Amino acid sequence: MTTLNVGKALNLATKLLVRAGLPDGEAETSARCIVTSDCWGIPSHGLMRLPFYLERILAGGINPNANMKKVTDLPSLVIYDGENGLGHWQLQQAAYRATALAQRNGVAAVGVGRSSHCGALGIYVWPMVTQNLVGIAFSTGPAVMPPWNGSSAMLSTSPIAAGIPTAPPTIIDLATSAVARGKIAAKAQAGEALEPGWAFAADGLPTLVAKEALTGLLAPLGGAKGYALAVLVESLTGVLVGPSLAKDIPDMFDSKQAANPQEISHFVIAIDAARLSVDGKHDRIAIFQTEVTQAGGRLPGSGRVDPADLVETNEIVISDTIWTQLHVWAKRLGVSF
Repeated sequence: MTTLNVGKALNLATKLLVRAGLPDGEAETSARCIVTSDCWGIPSHGLMRLPFYLERILAGGINPNANMKKVTDLPSLVIYDGENGLGHWQLQQAAYRATALAQRNGVAAVGVGRSSHCGALGIYVWPMVTQNLVGIAFSTGPAVMPPWNGSSAMLSTSPIAAGIPTAPPTIIDLATSAVARGKIAAKAQAGEALEPGWAFAADGLPTLVAKEALTGLLAPLGGAKGYALAVLVESLTGVLVGPSLAKDIPDMFDSKQAANPQEISHFVIAIDAARLSVDGKHDRIAIFQTEVTQAGGRLPGSGRVDPADLVETNEIVISDTIWTQLHVWAKRLGVSF
C-alpha cells in the first residue's frame, strides 16, 4: 500500500485532469470530489477511478470542453445538457444551483443529462446540507443488475444519497445493488474474493471472483425491495432526464468503450428544512440525533468531512497498483510529482 497526503493527491489529480484537457476550475472541482472519496474511506470511487477518467477523456468518451447547457429553466426546476462532460464538476454545479433555488423557493430540483460518472454520490449533498437544506441525489450508470426474477442486466447500481442538516450532517449514501460496482473493481485489482451474495457471473451463477462479476450481474440489495428502489432511481435519471437508459450506457471499466460517451444522468433535490415544520418548532432534529446516540447508535455518515474542508496534511492510503498507474499517466501526460 502507498501512503500520501491529501494535498499531494489533490495536486496530482488536478494536474493530470488539466493536462488531459479540462479547464483549471473543472479540474480542481473534480479532483477534490475524487480525493474526497479516498478521505471518506471509499477508495473504490476515488483515485482508483482517475486512470479510467483520463483514458476516456483522451479517447473522446468524456468531453473536456463541455458546458452546462440549460434545456429547462423554471423557478424550481432546471435541467442541463452536460455535453458529455465529466460528472464530478457537473453534478457539483447542479447541487449549487439547487441550493440557490431552494433557498429562494423552498424546494428545487436540478437534473443533468448527457453527463459521465460522478464518483461517490454523497459528496453532492454537501452544498445543500451545509445551508440547512435537505439534499437528495440520484445517478445512473451502466446496467449491471437484472430486474427481479430477470436474467438480463437492465439497471445500474442505482445509487441514492441524502443529506440531513444535523450537526454534524447525516450523510446517507448507498447503492441499491448489494454492493457498489466500484468495490467489485477494487477487489478485482487487489485479487481479492467477493462476499457471498454480492454478484453473479455471466452465466447467471453466483460467483466470488471479482473479475467474473465485472462481466456478470450484481445482486439487488434486499431482494425485490432493492430492485424496486433501483427502478425509482432509473426512472428519475435515465428514463425521465435521459438521454440513455442504463442498458445503453458504456462501461467505464471496458477500454474498448472508452471513446463512447456514457450519457449518464443525475438528479438532485433540495428542500429548505426550516420551512417543513408544521408547528414552527425546529428542535426535533437535534432531539432525534441525541436519542440515537443515547440508544448506542450513530447517524449515517456523521464522521465524514465536508469536501470543502479537506485537511491537506492528512494522509490517505491507496494500493500500489493504483500508485503505479498514476505514475504511468503522469509520465504519459508530462506531469511531475
